[in-house]
Amino acid sequence: MTPSEQPVGLRERKKLRTRQALADTAVTLFGERGFDGTPLDALLERVEVSRRTFFRNFRSKEDVALTAVKQLWDVYLDVLDSTEKSGPLADVFLDAMLTTLERMDEDWYRRFPLTLRLIDGSPALDGHSLRHCAEIQAEITRRLGGHSGPDGLELRLLIEFFVASWRCALDEWLPECAPGELPALLRRTCSSMSAALDLSLPA
Repeated sequence: MTPSEQPVGLRERKKLRTRQALADTAVTLFGERGFDGTPLDALLERVEVSRRTFFRNFRSKEDVALTAVKQLWDVYLDVLDSTEKSGPLADVFLDAMLTTLERMDEDWYRRFPLTLRLIDGSPALDGHSLRHCAEIQAEITRRLGGHSGPDGLELRLLIEFFVASWRCALDEWLPECAPGELPALLRRTCSSMSAALDLSLPA
């Protein structure tokens, strides 16, 4: 590494450490005090960073609180791009998420359940999470547009079904949140989709 390159590397490492500290502290602090009742300044004081530094790394308090969720879907989109799109797309979606979960580290598995509880306890954060989910679904639709029909209805429905299966798996996963159980729960909820569509009430 040349002297001119070294400061760039140091700055990037410092930025990554700052982002990590903000994300880690956010889920802990918001979990202790409640997301809606904790001002952003309390987080900045705990991490000892300025507002300017915070907004270089995150767009909002909601953004930092959802770091683990956004990490998951960022990796998922990368995995989906590199996955061979052969066979039923439902299997492609499932396999991509299973691969994504394998790539998540222990720190992520620690922060993710805390994030889910924050979302469940805050209408504002829940709304932000739903908007992000809608953006991800639209992005998946865009990337796989060539696999859809004239209006893309089937693809959009399939994505909705997969996201619903994912949410059901998360509901089953909480509150114990054992990392090794999530893939099996997701497989079960996805495999139950066909039976759910045929479900009828007793006469």
